[in-house]
Amino acid sequence: MEYRLNHFALFIALIAISSTAYAAEDGGDRWSGKVAFGVLATTGNSETTNANLNVGAKYDRERWHHTAQLAASGANSVNVTDSGVGEERETTAERYKASYKAKFDFNENDYLFGLVNYEKDKFSGYDQQISEAIGYGRRVIDNDRHVLNLEAGAGFKQADLRDGGSENGAIVRLGTDYRWQISPTSEFTQDLAVERGSDNTYIESVSALKATLVGELGLVLSYTIKNNSDVPAGSEKTDTFTAIQLEYGF
Repeated sequence: MEYRLNHFALFIALIAISSTAYAAEDGGDRWSGKVAFGVLATTGNSETTNANLNVGAKYDRERWHHTAQLAASGANSVNVTDSGVGEERETTAERYKASYKAKFDFNENDYLFGLVNYEKDKFSGYDQQISEAIGYGRRVIDNDRHVLNLEAGAGFKQADLRDGGSENGAIVRLGTDYRWQISPTSEFTQDLAVERGSDNTYIESVSALKATLVGELGLVLSYTIKNNSDVPAGSEKTDTFTAIQLEYGF
């Protein structure tokens, strides 16, 4: 536990200090955010339909770009007791995720990034995973219709397995994020991240299609695939998440 907390605190401190150092730069501050609520269907280690909540915020200032996200989903089932009197409530899905990412632009195409990810999933092979990484990114495509970023970095990962074991060690992280502005009212995004360590390789792919309904209100359909190469016996390596949400941007 001390190992995890030390690395987590170190990466948070490095990102915070760097952000503060450049906060005095003149320029326009830009805040934006979103709140989304909907339904999430899962397959893999749990097969349920859950309520799903996502909250995100973004802050841009000169060459700095900050993004934070929070997500939670859960589902309960109610079973009548054997006696026929009373009910038992059983949690069938419970997931939480928090992430923070900072970027610093060297120029129009190249940037340095730092990130921290935390995820807790009661029903996956991993009870919780924390990763921290820093690295280099490049905007390969950046125009009004298409944006494609490629990233490579290194860091640490700490994981608690559902069978009581743990995995702690260094990782190499590769990532891409792509945005296609299909029309003024619709866009497609594709994010891919790979974290390679000595004990496990974690892959996450998120595809999303958003259509504006009216004003700042939109409908988002997304499909997420998560895969761990090494899981405890009896656990599935791959989980999928299909979500449909109403999203309000501000």
